Amino acid sequence: MDPACAMAKGEMVRKPATLKDVAALANVSRATAARALNSYGYVGNETAQKVQAAAEKLGYRGNRLAQALRSGQLPIVGCILGDIQNPFFARIAHDIEVLARECGHNLVIGSSEEELGQEISLLASLQSLSIRGFIVAPTSADNNAHLKGLIAENVPLVLIDRVAEGIDCDSVVVDNEGGARKAVEYLIGMGHRRIGLLQDDMRIFTSRERMSGYRAALAAGGIAPDDRMVSVSQSTVEHAVDATIRLFSQKSPPTALFTVDSLMTQGALLAFRSMGISIPHDVSLIGFDDFNLATFTDPQITVVSQPVAEIGRAAARLLFDRLSGKCGKPQKLRFETKMIVRGSVSRRRDA
Repeated sequence: MDPACAMAKGEMVRKPATLKDVAALANVSRATAARALNSYGYVGNETAQKVQAAAEKLGYRGNRLAQALRSGQLPIVGCILGDIQNPFFARIAHDIEVLARECGHNLVIGSSEEELGQEISLLASLQSLSIRGFIVAPTSADNNAHLKGLIAENVPLVLIDRVAEGIDCDSVVVDNEGGARKAVEYLIGMGHRRIGLLQDDMRIFTSRERMSGYRAALAAGGIAPDDRMVSVSQSTVEHAVDATIRLFSQKSPPTALFTVDSLMTQGALLAFRSMGISIPHDVSLIGFDDFNLATFTDPQITVVSQPVAEIGRAAARLLFDRLSGKCGKPQKLRFETKMIVRGSVSRRRDA
């Protein structure tokens, strides 16, 4: 009978032997049994043999995993990303895990869900397991004492997608400001003057950078910034729907919209559908981040594309270089973005 079935039927199943059981059978203290089984400290040969024999007789296995984690012997690295429901972070996590396996390591992944407190808690929990190094997408550009603590302890750290003020370590980002500027300049070139922005919390590095690009393009086009053209949303489809509806319920709504990530783009598409707003006839749309559905919509969505297939692997290579003993100044990698023009932008008739 299957042991689980036996337990379900109330039958007796022998409990696994404990360190206390081994020590009692060998007639030694638990501390002595632990030293003999884990090969640390001094234990006489005769005593060690008694303990080993008792362990074998009882079928004692011990918690080898916990022991290895505490001693830092297991090849495990940690990765804390913003929200792994976001396709961008999901792809990055996948690529890091693939390269980690190629390097003989396992990966523990955590999602901060863009909450600083959760990021700090996750990092503390993983540190207690003596994980060898970390790849982190920091939720805050400013509040980063926990990351400084890693640097002070010489724990290998790579920042991905974002950087944090005062943290001098390896990093992999893209040209967020330049990508956003290209998108908004393209809209201006198509005759748009009321250009909306759907953005994330400004404590996040990428949100700040993309806002800077948006503003720089407006300034270069002689367009004064207008707070009514900006709507703040969490990076989820649901919140983006609400933020888009607020933005386009104004008396003079934008004629074009720039969204700062793919989830917001999808939320904007759903909002436009619910409001009866047609793309690109009533409003033009450009999103930061390409995504699978962007080419399945009608029209297809114009996007600022990141080299997502390179970002995760680049960060993982930097981390494993450090773990292999590579020294030198921190590497600061910055990838360029690419504008992919599809069908979601139209020229203003009154331009």
